[in-house]
Amino acid sequence: MTTVLVTGASRGLGLEFCKQYAAEGWEVLACCRQPEKADKLAGIANVRLLPLDVADFAQIDRLAKEIKDTPVDVLINNAGIYGDSSGHGFGQLDYAAWTRTLLVNTQAPVKMAEAFLPHLQRGKLKRLVAISSQMGSIDDNGSGGSILYRTSKAALNAGMKSLSIDLKGLGIGVFILHPGWVKTDMGGPNALIDAELSVSGMRRVIADSTLRHSGCFLKYDGSILPW
Repeated sequence: MTTVLVTGASRGLGLEFCKQYAAEGWEVLACCRQPEKADKLAGIANVRLLPLDVADFAQIDRLAKEIKDTPVDVLINNAGIYGDSSGHGFGQLDYAAWTRTLLVNTQAPVKMAEAFLPHLQRGKLKRLVAISSQMGSIDDNGSGGSILYRTSKAALNAGMKSLSIDLKGLGIGVFILHPGWVKTDMGGPNALIDAELSVSGMRRVIADSTLRHSGCFLKYDGSILPW
């Protein structure tokens, strides 16, 4: 059975990834901080709920060891936070929140890649996916603000680009995806598309991409985004 591991699986894009892959018969390793509260995933065939807080690197290592014999075809680093808040823009930045935003959005996906590299090597498809954001594009930044989130995603992009080069010899493709502005808890009700459209598009990109596309910054519809 083809296997996908998804972080931040209990809601939003992560939940939709789990639903869509499970519906197609994949084995889904759905990782979230509180599986006992993941009511929307409970009872879905092919879904295995696993406890994981990506900010806890020791827990990442324990999970990797726990499922060490499980091949992973696609690893989707979806878990993320928006650390910026009203009243804490430039001049009043919350540096503790910035540190946590970088930990969760930038360092954790790289740690996941390190911990689960053996699992990816045993998989057939060998796809490492990072859910980034167009807000991580330096060239596209015409509005400023959101310093915490923007820097975390720009750094994520740089890290994943490096991994695309470092892991190419192992046959592992690294794909950096912008999901669009999606109607989720983070995206808000005024977003342009729903999670179903976003995830179906990203799944198509993941399925159709080859090592030639590894390291590219791609929108959910497959178009290339500027760095």
